[in-house]
Amino acid sequence: MTGSQPLERYDVGIVGAGLAGLTAARELTDVGLDVVVLEARDRVGGRTLGTSLSTGDVIDRGAEWIGEEHEHVLELAEEFDLELCSQYHEGADRVAVGGELFEGEDRLRALPPEAAAELRDAFERIEALRREENPDTGRWDGKTLQTWVEETMGNQAAREAFEAYFRAMHAAEPSQVSLLYFLGDSDGGDDPSEDDGYSFAQEYQASNVGTEYRFIGSTQHLSQGLAEVLGDTVRMEEPVRRIERRDDGVTLVSDTGRYDVSDAIVAVSPPLIERIEHEPPLPARRRALGQRMPMGGVVKCVVAYDEPFWRDDGYSGVVLSADGVVTSFNDVSPPDGNRGLLVGFIAGDDAFEWSDRSVTERREQVLEELRRYFGPQASEPLEYTDKAWSRTRWSTGGYNAVMTPGTLAACGDALREPVGRVRWAGSETAIEWPGFMEGAIRSGKRVANEVLSDRGERES
Repeated sequence: MTGSQPLERYDVGIVGAGLAGLTAARELTDVGLDVVVLEARDRVGGRTLGTSLSTGDVIDRGAEWIGEEHEHVLELAEEFDLELCSQYHEGADRVAVGGELFEGEDRLRALPPEAAAELRDAFERIEALRREENPDTGRWDGKTLQTWVEETMGNQAAREAFEAYFRAMHAAEPSQVSLLYFLGDSDGGDDPSEDDGYSFAQEYQASNVGTEYRFIGSTQHLSQGLAEVLGDTVRMEEPVRRIERRDDGVTLVSDTGRYDVSDAIVAVSPPLIERIEHEPPLPARRRALGQRMPMGGVVKCVVAYDEPFWRDDGYSGVVLSADGVVTSFNDVSPPDGNRGLLVGFIAGDDAFEWSDRSVTERREQVLEELRRYFGPQASEPLEYTDKAWSRTRWSTGGYNAVMTPGTLAACGDALREPVGRVRWAGSETAIEWPGFMEGAIRSGKRVANEVLSDRGERES
């Protein structure tokens, strides 16, 4: 593009049409501000994406689960008349560690008694650290979660199960994140200073904290509903290449236009912020944050069958594995049970390797592992499909960006700190429920309120 193109003027410009950006846009347009949302993709929804299988079943290739405490997601679901179903949990869970396969009524009880006891003890230590009144933040932030696990857990099966669970939940390796970041991120929607009955052990054991429900359809309908409300406010296929900051405003430069705005909100993942040219350059701590918060690695795989046959054999469809390439499986069959759907996640370092392999190779590997867990019938699916998020241009990974050791203490407070009239949103910036769709929505509401407050102060 060239500087000869006309300059459009708005009150607020928003970069990114995921849940955070669209929520902020709606909050601001509802009070009468003139807003433009610029989205690089040809669709809204960010890391939510719904598609259909050849069987006609609608699946989520991205974010999928909803918690019973995700009030803002549930409010949107009601507004847009979206139907929920409960996540299936009946039957035995399976855990694969050390070349052996265990099963029980939940993942914790599936392990041998010694391993289960040590894992439970590790969870109690995590809770004690989370609720520490005088935390040693510097030391904790300089230590990787992997180091803490090795110092704390001597039982091999317990350690492997813990590492596999972390990989499944965060799409990263325990060696890549700081202990301090992990302790904060594992809070979910809870205040760790309050003894509210929640524990990390309960989350591992029950496998349903924040994942009680799914949509009948796709979570992308949330963003699509918001975009329909916003109408022409949202512009697709307009990646913002440059952000120019001034004392009195901001100019957003895309491939096809220039947008002069009083305030800007950037609602994309931290690594993508570094791909935008900033003039003047961002402060050093803000830049360091983007460079030290890599996206996790994940390939989400969906396998369709005529029926959920594993249920007849007494299995829940839940598998946690430290042995194979796929770190976890879950049953996401439609509630009527007329089709069997299993979703699996290749996560962490394995995702980077397998993202570069062919779909055929991934299919063969996934089916081989499913055969081990559910028998020969798993070898004959109706359909296999997957989404390698690390190869997705405008995501570069999933589920979220994570903080490497030393990052949180050195520059973590820059995550939500405005730079001039530019503010930051997205699930990673959420104060509550970071990493969830609920967190993304809350971040959009937070940043919209900040913009309104700042504008009010300027006008007073």
